[in-house]
Amino acid sequence: MKSILKSIGAIIAGMIAGASLAILSDYIMAATGLMHMERFKDTPSHIVLIVILYRFVFNTAGCYLTARLAPSKPMLHALALGIIGLLLSLIGIFFMWDQATPFYNIAIMLISLPSAWLGGKLYGLKTHSLLK
Repeated sequence: MKSILKSIGAIIAGMIAGASLAILSDYIMAATGLMHMERFKDTPSHIVLIVILYRFVFNTAGCYLTARLAPSKPMLHALALGIIGLLLSLIGIFFMWDQATPFYNIAIMLISLPSAWLGGKLYGLKTHSLLK
């Protein structure tokens, strides 16, 4: 039971970390006038690409944290968070399709699993590194 609670805690911690960083960045982008929060569809494409990029980085960081905090099988935990992210992005696409450009919605869905894999892999490289 203790291991299950640690697993859940690791996944929640990674989710909170990644989401918090993304939301904070969104507010900074909006405060500087680079991004329109209320009318995200009106945001220029090059800014949308930056948003997708930092979300990938923050998703990867959240999955790395999940792997680091996992009681065992860090890659499995990172991928579990990636699957949760994929499901949440699918729900977001369904309910908010008309609020962003289609390529943003699709990209956010597509980065979920690769960023989870990368987060888990980066943690694995750190723990198996000869440079420790």
